[in-house]
Amino acid sequence: MKTIKNTAKSSLVKDAPKARLEARISMELHSKIKRAAQLQGRTVTDFVIAAAQDAAQQAIEQAELIRLSLGDQVIFANALMHAPEPATALERAFAGRTALLRKE
Repeated sequence: MKTIKNTAKSSLVKDAPKARLEARISMELHSKIKRAAQLQGRTVTDFVIAAAQDAAQQAIEQAELIRLSLGDQVIFANALMHAPEPATALERAFAGRTALLRKE
């Protein structure tokens, strides 16, 4: 099985300061992780690091999206409730659009 390495990521990881992470897992889970790593042509360590990075990125993005969504809801509601009058150019564009749609 051919393994493709992302050299940009690999060089960043090699130069970065290291930290150690340990976990106690069941033999069943260890076997499952080992099999999945072998299927992808990776070491168990590489597989676990990639999975942890993906899970961390997804959790961060999901948390930030929820926080932004709550703030954006307030801004959006205020914009709807206190909408400014349409500009003259917008009124002309809408009238032109309406005229075009009536022709069909």
